[in-house]
Amino acid sequence: MSARSGFGCELPRWSLTRWLVEPGEDIPDSMRRTLLHSLYASLPIFAGGVLNTVAVSALVAARMHTTAAYIWVALEVLLAAARLPALVLGRKAIAEGRRGPTDVYILLAVLWAASVGYGTFMCVASGDWVAAALACLSAAAMVGGICFRNFGAPRLVAVMIGLSLGPCAIAAAFSGQPVLLLVMFQIPFYLISMSAAAFQLNRLLVRTMRAEMINDHHARHDPLTGLLNRGGLARWAAEQAGRGNGSLAVFYLDLDWFKSINDTMGHKAGDTVLVGVAERLQQLAVGRGQVARLGGDEFVLVADDLDRDGADALKERMCAAIADRAYLVEGRQVHVGASVGVARSEEHGDDLAILLEVADLALHDAKSNGRVASGTSRVRDGGPVAFRDTGPSFAAPRVN
Repeated sequence: MSARSGFGCELPRWSLTRWLVEPGEDIPDSMRRTLLHSLYASLPIFAGGVLNTVAVSALVAARMHTTAAYIWVALEVLLAAARLPALVLGRKAIAEGRRGPTDVYILLAVLWAASVGYGTFMCVASGDWVAAALACLSAAAMVGGICFRNFGAPRLVAVMIGLSLGPCAIAAAFSGQPVLLLVMFQIPFYLISMSAAAFQLNRLLVRTMRAEMINDHHARHDPLTGLLNRGGLARWAAEQAGRGNGSLAVFYLDLDWFKSINDTMGHKAGDTVLVGVAERLQQLAVGRGQVARLGGDEFVLVADDLDRDGADALKERMCAAIADRAYLVEGRQVHVGASVGVARSEEHGDDLAILLEVADLALHDAKSNGRVASGTSRVRDGGPVAFRDTGPSFAAPRVN
C-alpha cells in the first residue's frame, strides 16, 4: 500500500520514528495514518506546553544563575522555535494531501521530552528545592499533555514520559536527601502505570476504529458480491466530483431470465450467477470506473471520460461479457442475458441521481418495447442509449 493517503498523516520513513509511532497492532496503513493524525491535533495544548516549559526554565535560570540552567533555557527556546513550524507545516501538508515533516516532528517531540528531563535532573541534583519543585511539577503536568495529544502512538508516550520524569528518579540518588530515595521507586511505578494506560487506551481506540471500518464497509457494500451498494455509489460519486474526469456515463442493467433461475434452481444458484456477473463487470470497470449492485439483479457501472462512441463500445462489451459465456452452477452451465440503459452527463448533467433515473428509464423503455435482436442497439434523438442483448437465441435460460 502506498505511504500516501487522502486522510491522515504520512507514515514516517525513518526506522526509529516508525517504531515510536507503531501502535503495536496488525492494522492497515490507512488506520496508522489516522492514528498519527492525532499527533498534530490540539494546537492549544501544544502551545500551552511550550509556553510552560519555556517559562519554567527561564524562572529557574533567573533564580539559579548557573550555566546548566542557562543551557536549559536555550534548549527549550530552540526546540520551541523548531517544533512550532514543524507542527504548522505538518498540519498544512495534511490538509493539502502531501508529505509533511513527520519524521522531524516526531524526533523533536522526543528531544523536547529529553530537555524537560534534563531540567528536572539539573534542578533536583542542584539541591535548590524551590527550583526542583517547580521543574518536577511542570514535568508532571507535561505528562498529562503528552498522554492526551499522543494517544495514537503509545510507544512514543512511554518514551516521552520516561525522558520527562525518569531523570527525577536518577537525580534523587545524587541529592543527598534520604527521603528522596522514595522517588526512585515512585516514579518508575508511575511511568509503568501511565505507559500501560496509554497502550490500553490505544488498543481500545484501535478496536473502535476497526468496528467503525467494518460497519462503514457493510453500510456501503453489497454483502453478496462485495460491490458498492446505492449509498456507497453515491459516496464514491461525491468523492469523484470536481476532479474533471470528462464526461460521465452511467450504465444501468438487469439480467434477463434471472427470475427463472431462482424459481427452477433455487436462490443459491441465483446468488452464484450474481457473483459471476459482478466479477465480469468489475473486470470491465478496471481503469474505467466503478461498479455497484443496487439490489436483486440490478447493477450499475459508472465510467469516466467516455464520449458517445466510447459508451456504445463499452455497452457492447458489457452485454457480451454477461451473455456470451455460461455460469457454472452446481456442475451445470447456465446462460443469462442483459438489458442495459445508458445515460451520459453531457446530455443530462453531472448529478448521479438524475443519471441513474435516466438510465433506468432507458432500461425500462427497452424492455417495454420488446427484445431487440442480439448485438443491436437503438438511440433516441437527444436521449439515452437503450440496449437489450439476449445472448444466444433462446426464450428461457439455458441449462446444459
